[in-house]
Amino acid sequence: QVQVVQSGGGLVQAGGSLRLSCAASGLNFSTSAVAWFRQPPGKEREFVALISYNNIGTTYGDSVRGRFTISKDNARNAVYLQMDGLKPEDTAVYYCAADRYFTRNSRLYSHWGQGTQVTVSS
Repeated sequence: QVQVVQSGGGLVQAGGSLRLSCAASGLNFSTSAVAWFRQPPGKEREFVALISYNNIGTTYGDSVRGRFTISKDNARNAVYLQMDGLKPEDTAVYYCAADRYFTRNSRLYSHWGQGTQVTVSS
């Protein structure tokens, strides 16, 4: 049975940093693309960042590019989202998701973490 478990998140002031982690059991991240999505309050889920199965390819949403960094440690079967220069508009529930396809389309992901709240105060 596949389990994807997230950790990290919390409350931070604008300009601060947080790191989110995502670990899996029953699923090998070395053969999976892993993405981060977020859902701000009252809004739809949006794409944040994506890393390929072999860690060679990464892509970011326009609103986070240059501030967030996605990385994957295949030996630990874990993915991280380093978030720097946080802004109040980054406030959202963040989700990691994994599947075989390198895609920004959240509908194509089968395996999801439980979500973690990130709140950025002004």
